[in-house]
Amino acid sequence: MLSKKSKYAINALIALAKHYDKGPLLISTIAEEEHIPKKFLEAILLGLRNNGILGSKKGAGGGYFLIKPPSEVKLSSIIRQTDGPIALTPCSSLNFYQPCPECTNEETCGLRDVAIEVREASLKILFNTSLEDLLNREKKLSKTSPKEKANAPKSAPKPLNLAKAGSKKK
Repeated sequence: MLSKKSKYAINALIALAKHYDKGPLLISTIAEEEHIPKKFLEAILLGLRNNGILGSKKGAGGGYFLIKPPSEVKLSSIIRQTDGPIALTPCSSLNFYQPCPECTNEETCGLRDVAIEVREASLKILFNTSLEDLLNREKKLSKTSPKEKANAPKSAPKPLNLAKAGSKKK
């Protein structure tokens, strides 16, 4: 699950992507437009700057800006910088590997094997999705017809019935 920190970082970066090549944006502008607490946003943007995604300019006309084109800023790097590992378990992480204390044999651990599959599937999507892709998705979704919007679900997606999905007649 994405933390608020990651969600805020992504929202702030989307705002900066919309403003790409138009100069820096003030923290206060981003905080107001994206409904992010300013103090929290300051820490997030400083971290993203220190990790090479953002640049900053002081003084009049200053603020933060993307130093890479939106097409080169991938969700995987944003999430790793703000939340850490993408993997479900520490023993299945690529960049933050740690052995699980409760595991007796990593080589034969079924949970680790599944966690690696989940990590690979997640990385495939997150590594191939950029800020530009998110902007394009937003444009596409905002063009949805009023009739389609009226028929869209208004609540959270229904959970899968795993008991039913996992039971096969033999």
